[in-house]
Amino acid sequence: MGRFTAIIVAILIAISLTSILVVNEGERAIVSRFGKVLKDDGVTRVYSPGLHFKIPMLDKIKFMDARVQTLDGAADRFVTSEKKDLMVDSYVKWRIKDFERYYLSTNGGIKANAETLLQRKINNDLRTEFGRRTIKEIVSGSRDELQSDALKNAAESAEDLGVEVVDVRVKQINLPANVSTSIYQRMRAERQAVAKEHRAQGQEQAEIIRAKTDASVTIQTAEAERKALTTRGEGDAEAAKIYADAYTKDPEFFSFMRSLDAYKASFSGENDVMVLEPNSEFFRYMNSSTGK
Repeated sequence: MGRFTAIIVAILIAISLTSILVVNEGERAIVSRFGKVLKDDGVTRVYSPGLHFKIPMLDKIKFMDARVQTLDGAADRFVTSEKKDLMVDSYVKWRIKDFERYYLSTNGGIKANAETLLQRKINNDLRTEFGRRTIKEIVSGSRDELQSDALKNAAESAEDLGVEVVDVRVKQINLPANVSTSIYQRMRAERQAVAKEHRAQGQEQAEIIRAKTDASVTIQTAEAERKALTTRGEGDAEAAKIYADAYTKDPEFFSFMRSLDAYKASFSGENDVMVLEPNSEFFRYMNSSTGK
C-alpha cells in the first residue's frame, strides 16, 4: 500500500509540474486546446509574464516575444521619380502590439511569417516614398523626412498584423552594380578627356614658352655678337691708331721691331729653309744695324 501511494503521489507531482505554465519576462503566451485558442468572453486569452496553469497533454502553448525586435532584410531595388534605380538597404524596429491579431495573421504566431509580411509592407511604403523624390532630394538632406513618412505609412499598414512599427531606417543607398559600372566608366572617360585637354594645353604653353625662350636667346646672342664685333672693331681701330701714332713718331724703330718679329717667326724652326738673295730687303738689319 505504501508503494502504491508513493506512485500515486509521484504521478500527481508530475501532473502538477506539467500543468504549470511559466511565462518569462518579455514574453507573452497563447494557449490552444483541441485546436482552438482559449478565449475569455470572445477575446483571446493572452498570458502575461508569471506562473499560470494549463491542462497537460491537451493544451499547446505558443510563446511570443513582446520585446522590440529588429528586421534587417536584404537590400531591395527602388525607383525614383526620375526613373532611376537605387539599391536601398534598410531595417525596421517593431514589436507585437495586438497578440491575438498577430497570432491569427501569422498562422499561429510564426515569426518568419510576420517578418515576411512586414518586410513586404515596409518595402511597399519605402517604394512609394522613393518614387516621390529625385536622387538629389534623397541624397542631399531629405532622408529624415523620407524615413519619417515611411514610418508613418508603415505604422498604419502594419496594424492588420497586430504589429507596432517603432522605427524605419535607411542604412545605405547605392546604385545597382551595372549602373555603377557604367557611371564609373563614363566618369573615367570624362576625367581622361579633361586630363588629355589639360595635357594638350600644357604642351601648347610649353611650345609657346620654348619658342619665346629660343627667340630671346637668339636675340641676346645676336646682340652680344654685335656688341663683340663693335668692341673688337673699336679695339682694332684703337690698336691701329696706336700703331700709326707710334709709327709716325719713329718710323725707323717701328720698322726695326717689325723686322725682328719677322726674323723670330722665320727662324723659329730647326729645319727652316729660305731661298732669298743675300742683298734682299729682308736682311737689311742683318747687314747693317741702321738698316740702310
